[in-house]
Amino acid sequence: MNIRWTAILAASAAMLAGTPAFAGTCPAGKSIANPLTGAPTAPVKVTDTIIGSVDLQKEIQVDNRDLRMRRLVVQPGGIVPLHSHVGRPALIIVVTGEVTEYRSTCLVGIVHKTGEIASESDGISHWWKNTGTRPAILLSADVKARD
Repeated sequence: MNIRWTAILAASAAMLAGTPAFAGTCPAGKSIANPLTGAPTAPVKVTDTIIGSVDLQKEIQVDNRDLRMRRLVVQPGGIVPLHSHVGRPALIIVVTGEVTEYRSTCLVGIVHKTGEIASESDGISHWWKNTGTRPAILLSADVKARD
């Protein structure tokens, strides 16, 4: 089955369940500022492919911004390095596998499993690691300033 059908099936399953399957959140008592000291700053065993984008100036008069869809494949042990979501909101669905997120607002890792959606907004900083045994495939929709 190709990735497009896998994504469609995962999204359909979430819709049929009646409510979106939002990913895990920071456990009670663990929500606190985390400076992410020593967080990785370079990608490891991950591919990040833009599969589509829309110029928001043409659509809704927002200058210098694109709405884009990306496909990330994170191999076991792979890392999406530390980055910020200041002015760059995103939604990510885990199509297959699972990943652990290390977030600037939580002292412990947050596991995101197949079919779950993670919201990235409010200026958080974070990084992700595939701590599983199979590749994790993620679809990310975000708003990004043009370089």
